Amino acid sequence: MQDYNKAIELNPNNDSAYNNRGKLKAELGDKQGGMQDFNKAIELNPNISVVYYNRGLIKSELGDKQGAMQDFNKAIELDPNNGMAYANRGTLYKYTNNMKAACADWSKAGELGLLKAYEFIKKYCR
Repeated sequence: MQDYNKAIELNPNNDSAYNNRGKLKAELGDKQGGMQDFNKAIELNPNISVVYYNRGLIKSELGDKQGAMQDFNKAIELDPNNGMAYANRGTLYKYTNNMKAACADWSKAGELGLLKAYEFIKKYCR
């Protein structure tokens, strides 16, 4: 954490440091702090897929499924090869009983190399 704090202190416009610190905060249980850092990273550079993906994970964990869906959509828009965003969006579709969309997203995630997505397809898609 100290390294990220120092990086931000040295360069307050370091979107990567905010993203990385946000991930660490979230992993340590500070979801709101992580969210604030992801918001700052997006404010500094709104074109980084992984930041939207990371923020989408926190929103999903906090129960903001609609916000998570928007972030996963944006992550995919910015990087159509973001397999994790497809996989997690697929899971959100499953929770809304949109299995056709869920299966399509898991399939795309699998095509992009996320082999675990095929387990979801085997379990939920017929």
